[in-house]
Amino acid sequence: MPKLKTTYVCSNCGASSAKWIGRCPSCGEWNTYNEEVLQPEPTRSASAVGRSAMGSAPILIKDIVENRQQRSSTQSSEFDRVLGGGLVPGVVVLFGGEPGIGKSTLLLQVAGKFKGTVLYASGEESAEQIKMRATRLKVNDEKIYFLAEISCENIIAQARNLKPDLLIVDSIQTLRTEYIDSSSGTVSQIRESASLLQQYAKETATPVIIVGHITKDGSLAGPKVLEHVVDTVLQFEGDNHFFYRILRAHKNRFGSTSEIGIFEMGEEGLAEVPNPSEFLLSNHRDQYSGISTAATLEGVRPFMVEVQALVSSAVYGTPQRSSTGFDTRRLNMLLAVLEKKVGFKLATKDVFLNLAGGLKVVDPALDLAVISAILSSDIDRPLRQGDCFAGEVGLSGEIRPTARIEQRIAEAAKLGYKRIFVPNQPKGLQPDKYKIEILFVDRLEQVISQTFK
Repeated sequence: MPKLKTTYVCSNCGASSAKWIGRCPSCGEWNTYNEEVLQPEPTRSASAVGRSAMGSAPILIKDIVENRQQRSSTQSSEFDRVLGGGLVPGVVVLFGGEPGIGKSTLLLQVAGKFKGTVLYASGEESAEQIKMRATRLKVNDEKIYFLAEISCENIIAQARNLKPDLLIVDSIQTLRTEYIDSSSGTVSQIRESASLLQQYAKETATPVIIVGHITKDGSLAGPKVLEHVVDTVLQFEGDNHFFYRILRAHKNRFGSTSEIGIFEMGEEGLAEVPNPSEFLLSNHRDQYSGISTAATLEGVRPFMVEVQALVSSAVYGTPQRSSTGFDTRRLNMLLAVLEKKVGFKLATKDVFLNLAGGLKVVDPALDLAVISAILSSDIDRPLRQGDCFAGEVGLSGEIRPTARIEQRIAEAAKLGYKRIFVPNQPKGLQPDKYKIEILFVDRLEQVISQTFK
């Protein structure tokens, strides 16, 4: 019997080595190298290679017949929005997220609303656990078939017999195939299992949703080839201490990656949030200092978010800079601009920043609202009621142009705001068609003089 050849593969990035290494030189992670058996390649004759090479011939793109495939709606408007309008026949979706964020809950709700039959295969939960969750969520389980299985071949065989309209696999890290002699979760097992599921999806035109674990740094676990194999990569984000969850598309071959879906976790599962602005704003009867409203944008979806700031004297000598939902490094940059260009001395004060609702926003147009909230807390004067802000602040204190300013203004006007501060825009903006006063500003000094007068 020939001696088996082995190699060591990093479970985080997929790099290989002839011997075990404590730290991966590719991704820098520690203790991620696992031993795997190399599978011998089947030998083929030269004539067989020649015949396989003649299997296809190049054709002109203009001669390709375009078949517009009908999408299948998941009956969840937020889920369909991120997918680009629904599930395309034969699409393979990789669905990732942190443990306990609600991945299985959302997919079970999607399966319950789906019009066709659904095969839910799980290698992590038993049938009793799925039944308990379905009862708690009040899911319509008349068309959902459950299969507790970790063998990829058995899942595909049952799917070919049942012929479901949707296949959900939870999760790819628990599957194993008999073609690979290694344990579940290894790089080779994940790669081969994903390839088998992709082959089944393309052959039968059945949409397949694969749940994937993530690493401690937030990226999807397993080799990078896993993200290349699938058609769509969805990331479910949020904080277990807050109710809101955001669904983003990091890759989408059949739609845009700029859309997001917002859900709210409740006792009966995840509820869709069609108008996030109403949930992310607090209805304060009294005016408080340190609170401003930003007209932000996630993808192509505008919504209003509340920015809260607290400025106080540093007690321990070294001032603290802390932010929740906003980049701390950008906060330090904005504080430096305030001190250098405007004259506010904040070097000896603690600054705390928070975005209401537990959201994480990377939109640079949030700068103007952040600075307004910080100044309001510093001088302990509330901002004028009905004001909102949208603008990026440069290092010299100028207000830079903002993308999709018309959508931001329309969203603020729809929610009843009276004034909005925006940067000077090029020609094309028609202020008269909006039921809100639009204040064009170039410098931070103009914002301060018109806000706190």
